[in-house]
Amino acid sequence: MAELSAGISREGALELLQAHNKDDFHLEHATTVEATMKYFAREFDPEHEEFWGIVGLLHDLDWEEHEDEPQKHTLFAAEWIEAAGGTPELIRAIQTHTSDFNPELPRPELMMEKILFATEELTGLIGAAVIMRPSKSVMDFTVKSLKKKFKDKRFAAGVSRDVIRSGAELLGWELDDLFARTIEAMQSFAPDRDSFVAAQA
Repeated sequence: MAELSAGISREGALELLQAHNKDDFHLEHATTVEATMKYFAREFDPEHEEFWGIVGLLHDLDWEEHEDEPQKHTLFAAEWIEAAGGTPELIRAIQTHTSDFNPELPRPELMMEKILFATEELTGLIGAAVIMRPSKSVMDFTVKSLKKKFKDKRFAAGVSRDVIRSGAELLGWELDDLFARTIEAMQSFAPDRDSFVAAQA
């Protein structure tokens, strides 16, 4: 596999994220997707774990400032990342997760890009479901519970079930397998969500 270089350090990526995102929800989502990506990188591409993480950290870089223009999502981010020294492969990987919004953007091809596409919205659904549980912890969350929330279109209505299904198809995984693997990913780094978020700041 060709060498992947982000052109920007994790610290630099975090500074860029915080320059354009002030909402705690968006910052937490970014670090959750970062850690999820790193979890899967350790299985599928361990040599590029940091690259996968930076892709996850910056995937929604421009959403807070431009969420009213979903068809342009990641186009603003591309300019900011390039100005910060980010590489074309970093920008491409990030832009693949919004190819459903904008067909002119590249489709996911690398395993990393498929994982981002499949899990980005799913982590949000899991997070929303976990908050509703008495424990408020992902550690006792199950695939059965997730399937109930997934089928209830009124719950976390902004989460696209079609994108999650398409992501599973891209990976060649059953939906239940994607659910189980993503829950396991989140359990691996967030046994105590508040401590995890504080550590990422």
